Amino acid sequence: MSGINFNYLFKYIIIGDSSVGKSNLLLRYSHNKFTEDYQATIGVEFGAKNTQINGKTCRIQIWDTAGQENFRSITRAYYKNSVCALVVYDITNRESFNNVQNWIEDCLSQSPKTVILVLVGNKIDLSDRKVTFDEGKELAEKNKMLFFECSAKTGENVNEIFNKSASLIIEKIGKGEYDLNNESCGIKKGGENGDNVTLITDDDDGEKKNKCCLKN
Repeated sequence: MSGINFNYLFKYIIIGDSSVGKSNLLLRYSHNKFTEDYQATIGVEFGAKNTQINGKTCRIQIWDTAGQENFRSITRAYYKNSVCALVVYDITNRESFNNVQNWIEDCLSQSPKTVILVLVGNKIDLSDRKVTFDEGKELAEKNKMLFFECSAKTGENVNEIFNKSASLIIEKIGKGEYDLNNESCGIKKGGENGDNVTLITDDDDGEKKNKCCLKN
């Protein structure tokens, strides 16, 4: 176990069809790595990273969920207590985009009412695009979501996804839109100067862990 200093801890969840690149999105953001070896996520995997947002140290704790239908009952449990959900599709896979609305509705039915939704079109490094930027933007606007296209492989726009969504959360905290005494909103508050908090799951070995949680 290791001590982590932060002003705020944000719980994120990544959802979407299998093979859209959710695990590599997590890996790229948390450790600036990418792997060509595809392995389907079994249940839920975990990663985390500290980032400075508007003068605050934010610990973004990310839960990468399995896209297969047979794991849906497990992953639904991780919608709860999430402050932000990234809904990911593959721009070269039309079906993954067509399924986005189902993922959005599933998330909204299980997550806090204050959850921020972010639509992410991954794999812009590939040339055989099947979903246009404007189609993604239109769907995001329809559902009042932030929208980004990115490449987990090259890292393009990956940091922007997390930094801009975290900035929006900080802005909403400033407006009093979250009950910070209730961790069900997906936010854990540290001290103004960053409290030292012990996490069970992050041993800084660069590997994702399965089905982990904060020590209460």
